[in-house]
Amino acid sequence: MRYAALLRGVNVGGKNKLPMKDLAALFEHAGCTSVTTYIQSGNVVFTASAAIAKTLAPVISGAIESRFGYRIPVILRTAQQLASVIRDNPYLRDNLPQKELHVYFLADPPAEQKIQALDPARSLPDSFRASGQEIYLHLPGGMGNSKLTNAWFDSKLSTVSTARNWATVLQLCQMAEHQ
Repeated sequence: MRYAALLRGVNVGGKNKLPMKDLAALFEHAGCTSVTTYIQSGNVVFTASAAIAKTLAPVISGAIESRFGYRIPVILRTAQQLASVIRDNPYLRDNLPQKELHVYFLADPPAEQKIQALDPARSLPDSFRASGQEIYLHLPGGMGNSKLTNAWFDSKLSTVSTARNWATVLQLCQMAEHQ
């Protein structure tokens, strides 16, 4: 089965430097095949058995910590899950500019009462919509100007998240579906 691994906080602002060649090698060492990376921010597309994928996130996170000295959260999605993320994006129906769309991928499904407790007016005119293990974002002023941050969602939803812009989501899905 094809998967995408989304690593949080890799090669951002000069921190957590991780060469993509080394990252790909960690996935290969863990038993993955057809490993490809996309841009320098910790996106890996690969093939693995369900048994390997089941424990892969902590294995890769631990290997990065052992080799590079920092702990990086790793979130996995199957090719089918990525296709669902694209199909289910509520902002596409609103015909908003795709450059203003982002997705937070959550490590765990949040409790419904925690989603309901989120403040929709936290960072107007930014908006978000939760669905399953994703938070869809419309950020007209860009990610850097929004108060809808990883830290805020992580603390409110008791999980770990990583964000991708819409163009990256589309590219990762294409890569995962065509290998």
